[in-house]
Amino acid sequence: MDHVENLLKATLVEVERLLSTRTVVGEPVIVEGQTIIPLIAVGFGFGAGGGSGRDQKTTSVEALGAGSGAGGGVKPVAIIIVNKDGVRLENIRRGAANLVEKVGDAVGKIMDKRGEKSA
Repeated sequence: MDHVENLLKATLVEVERLLSTRTVVGEPVIVEGQTIIPLIAVGFGFGAGGGSGRDQKTTSVEALGAGSGAGGGVKPVAIIIVNKDGVRLENIRRGAANLVEKVGDAVGKIMDKRGEKSA
């Protein structure tokens, strides 16, 4: 069963590579002095298995088999907004469409404040 153990280890190495802080904390975006940082939920599952056996007709032939599979997904859950007034967390309830809306709102507020300063 070494082949199953090796397969499982290789799968876990890949999962570990994918699950880093960069996966759940997105790249910061800076707009007019405000930093917007997306937070993302990551879900995944995987499995591996294998076995060996002999042909029942001839005991001299042994067969080995193994396999693994994985699936996953990502979903935006919140954004962190950092500006001169402090830090705030905005939850995202409806997924990606709401994320775009939240970022748009944040950029709009920045532009409004910028307009007030110019007036």
